[in-house]
Amino acid sequence: MLAQGSRRPAALVVGAVLVALTTAASATAHGHGSDPLPAVAPHAETPSLYDDEAGGNANADDPAIWRNAADPGRSLVVATAKQGGLRVYDLDARQVQSVPAPPAANPDDAPGRFNNVDLIHHFGLQSGRADLAVATDRGHDRLRIYRIDRDRSGGPLTDITDPAAPAVFSGSQDEINDQRTAYGLATWTDSATGRSYALVSRRERTSIALLELTAAPDGTVGYRKIRTLDLPSSFRLPDDTSWTPCAEPGELPQVEGMVVDPANGMLYAGQEDVGIWRLRADLTGDRELVDKVREYGVPGTYDEEQDECVAGTDPGYGGSRIAADVEGLTLLTQPDGDGYVLSSSQGDNTFALYDRELEDDNEYEGGFRVAGASSALDGSEECDGADVLNAHLGKKYPHGLLVVQDGHDTPADHGREATGFKFVDLGEVMESVDD
Repeated sequence: MLAQGSRRPAALVVGAVLVALTTAASATAHGHGSDPLPAVAPHAETPSLYDDEAGGNANADDPAIWRNAADPGRSLVVATAKQGGLRVYDLDARQVQSVPAPPAANPDDAPGRFNNVDLIHHFGLQSGRADLAVATDRGHDRLRIYRIDRDRSGGPLTDITDPAAPAVFSGSQDEINDQRTAYGLATWTDSATGRSYALVSRRERTSIALLELTAAPDGTVGYRKIRTLDLPSSFRLPDDTSWTPCAEPGELPQVEGMVVDPANGMLYAGQEDVGIWRLRADLTGDRELVDKVREYGVPGTYDEEQDECVAGTDPGYGGSRIAADVEGLTLLTQPDGDGYVLSSSQGDNTFALYDRELEDDNEYEGGFRVAGASSALDGSEECDGADVLNAHLGKKYPHGLLVVQDGHDTPADHGREATGFKFVDLGEVMESVDD
């Protein structure tokens, strides 16, 4: 994953070193010892993506599941492929459309690079209601908006981004080229007002911006910034010392995985080297750290020669369930109002479930792994993104679907680093967790 640019070197080394040092201590707490986490196997996987010139610089990152209400068995998965743009898959994990990322503004500028994707349902366009796929274009520091039409002859996605859509964080093309740009993404429609929003995090910074999506008379969709919030970059530890996660000089602990619970308007944001935050989706009010990564509080010194962080002694202030990076947050809803906030624990290739109900304070409810089904159909490692839908999706997935990114798709082609997405039966996930 490091060669593919999806994780920062400093954070990766700290995580790897710490996990190795704390395996025994974390085994019991996280269920890795005599009572290991249950494993589920994928039913299908997408064709491998390769982050090289021959592969179109495509690198799998984040999926979103779109349900076809008229014919659930013909639902789709929309997924980001970084510089490779977007991919659309059917429920057999076959590609049905490839959407290229926009080219660079000028030859020396950064090209388009799609990082995260999410959906908005029944958005009001001039022509009527439509479902939208919204993606962060990290290369241009913008959102890209696509209308979803399942049976359109040219493919389900049509770009309807307002050409005048502004940069989310940057004030100039030079700033955009620095790539401290739009990164993580969660969409949200306020049931009280009907207005739709995107929450966007900033690469190598702690910022989250709240954007309202707006329909233009010409049928395009733009957005306007409502407010921005900065999460902490340093933390006071129980021994009254201050801790900042180790990173390359100038980088702050960024957020990527995010999801909003529409039932209560709460945002869950994964600060990769810190943990999972809960705060209001309108970015007002208090915030609470629901869970910490195991590496929380571990000092690290950046070694410029080796281009990595050297971890110090673990003071024991971290959590026991997730290992940096925390990514891939998604919401598993249930008909009775219960459900889970699901997070990928990238550092140990597991997934964690937290009760979505606030009265239970998002209590940890268990976890699982996505393991290989065969030598040809492997599991998920270093998962960047995930999406889950607890709904009937035809004969293949009558109990719903979980889609997870695989950061090390195997077998690779002649040593090329490969990524992709695994399709997992949600019913099997729930059975394994309930056992």
